[in-house]
Amino acid sequence: MGGTKWYLSEDCLLAAKHIMYTVEYRRFYLRDLEYIMVWPSRSWRWRLIVPAAVFAAAGASFWAWVDSTAAAVFGSIAVAWLALELALGPTAKSRIQTTGATVDLPLVSRTRRARKVLAKVDAAVRAARGVVEQPGDTPGISLEAQPNVQGRTEASASSPIAAAIETNGS
Repeated sequence: MGGTKWYLSEDCLLAAKHIMYTVEYRRFYLRDLEYIMVWPSRSWRWRLIVPAAVFAAAGASFWAWVDSTAAAVFGSIAVAWLALELALGPTAKSRIQTTGATVDLPLVSRTRRARKVLAKVDAAVRAARGVVEQPGDTPGISLEAQPNVQGRTEASASSPIAAAIETNGS
């Protein structure tokens, strides 16, 4: 019944979470950010398979009992659903760790946007902390993924923001 809208300023990252008729604000100061982790959600597979299977089953039912035109419509909806979900990529979950708090809030809706958003946040964190960039150093490029113990990947320690993108989907 709502969503979370993010705002990035020169000193903080603000999350405005809409719940019915109220808005809940969370402020994350850039100097206090330790890491931001993004990984694909497990429910994405169900979001991909269940509606496509329902439309395909409806198409098969219409083929058997009604006519082939209705079956073709439902079958094409199933194929279109699969194509759209595969094109958009996995849905994402995220975690923000600051000094003294860990919060699970949706930063991006799909994992394919994570690198772009984290690169902007990384550049803002570097600017807020006064990190001088080297001539060959580009913000966001330093987000190399290194595997950790839990199967997720985390960015190298050279970046103030650690982006984690789980590769195996678990």
